[in-house]
Amino acid sequence: MITAYFDGGARSNPGPAGYGVYIVDDLGNVLAELHGSLGIATNNIAEYNGLIAALQWAIDHDLTQIAIKGDSQLIIEQMKGNYKVKNEGLKPLYLKARMLVMQIGDVSFEHVRREQNKDADRLSNVGMDGNQCG
Repeated sequence: MITAYFDGGARSNPGPAGYGVYIVDDLGNVLAELHGSLGIATNNIAEYNGLIAALQWAIDHDLTQIAIKGDSQLIIEQMKGNYKVKNEGLKPLYLKARMLVMQIGDVSFEHVRREQNKDADRLSNVGMDGNQCG
């Protein structure tokens, strides 16, 4: 089973935002480290972009099964269907993530503590730092 850890953040929320994704196989081998800068955005928008990047990576690698883990309880619970998506700015990102999940097929979501998400957090900081270039 391949596992993708995702994270996102914004400095001063909203502020310079970025996401990070850390993908490993069941032996702990690192398959990918992804990060991206998002300009000015909120933490939740950054988190969703991390999730979408993880799901898109799975599709690009023809996966039909993936475990998604993140420290954002809001997003994990929204993707599980336990929380409604009330924020209008998050609805398009949620719908895009749902569509990607349907393309993959077997996607599990698990909320993890921040300490278990350090690699994705490190990568999201690389993404946030990228906003200061140029």
